[in-house]
Amino acid sequence: MGGRGRGFNSLFVEQLWRNVRYEDAYLKGYAMIDELMVGLTKYFIFYNNERPLQSLGDKTPYVIYRTAQGGGAIIIYKFLRTAEAQNQ
Repeated sequence: MGGRGRGFNSLFVEQLWRNVRYEDAYLKGYAMIDELMVGLTKYFIFYNNERPLQSLGDKTPYVIYRTAQGGGAIIIYKFLRTAEAQNQ
């Protein structure tokens, strides 16, 4: 959790959990906790290794992490600049 008025602190996490809900949990409607655990494990493997993200230049999180392209600070800076431009 970030401080008051620090919406960027959880921006990426909020987007991730939105994707988890709409792309997996709501579609599959898990009835048992063991089904949920297996399903989420499969989804996160897919998300990290196969699902390209627009915010990462249509690359997967795995590629960005392993190649050290566009480090986290650069990605966050991009969103901070966007927010500053919108506030002006």
